[in-house]
Amino acid sequence: MPFTPSERFNAVIAAIDAANAEDPRRVTVDGVERPFECVYAERMTETLERMYPDASELLRIAARAQHIRRWEIPRDSYPKGREGYNRWRTALRRMHADLVGGIMAEHGYGEDEITRVGRFLRKEALKRDADSQALENVVDVVFLQHYWDDFVSRYPDYDDDKLIDIVGKTLRKMSSRGHAAALELDMPEAQRRIVLAAVEREKDTLAKMAEREIPGV
Repeated sequence: MPFTPSERFNAVIAAIDAANAEDPRRVTVDGVERPFECVYAERMTETLERMYPDASELLRIAARAQHIRRWEIPRDSYPKGREGYNRWRTALRRMHADLVGGIMAEHGYGEDEITRVGRFLRKEALKRDADSQALENVVDVVFLQHYWDDFVSRYPDYDDDKLIDIVGKTLRKMSSRGHAAALELDMPEAQRRIVLAAVEREKDTLAKMAEREIPGV
C-alpha cells in the first residue's frame, strides 16, 4: 500500500530540509549547485523508497535526518586516530537525534516516537531492530552508490587491501538484503572488484550473520 504522508510528517521533512539548506558546503548535481546535506538527505529518501517501499513513517524521518546539520561538528574538532573518530561519530549521532527530536516535538510527535527515531540515529538497536537495520542498509548503499569515489580520492594512500578491509567492515554492518542491494548497483569496474573481493573475504562471517539476522531485513 503506497505511503500516505501525514501533515505532521510533511512538516517535519520540510523542517529537516530547511535545516540542511543552511549547509555552507555545495555540490553540483545535474548542473545545479545545491547544499551538500540537502542532496544527501534526498538520496537517503530515494534509496529507502527503492529498498523499503513499505518503510514506516518514523524510519522515513530517520533516513531524511541521517546527517541533519552534520557540518556543525567537523571531523577536525576531534583528535586524529580511531578513538577521536569514534568520539566524533558518537557526537554526530547524538546531535542528529537531538535535532530531529526537537523538530518532531514541535509538530506533534510523542515521546515514544521521538525516542524510537533517536535510537535509529544513535545506532542503538542495530542487528536487533528491523527499522534500525534497514536504515543502516540504506546508509551503506548510499555510500557505495554516491560517495565511494569521493572517499577513495581523499585517501590516495589506501591500497586495495585497505579498501577491501573497509568494505568488509561495511558489509558486516549490513544484512543480506543490504548486500543484495549493494551488488545490484551499477558500479565502475574498479569499485566492483573491491566490493566483490570484500564479499569473498568476508563470506564465512556474512554467512553466519545471515543465520541470525532479522527475517526480511
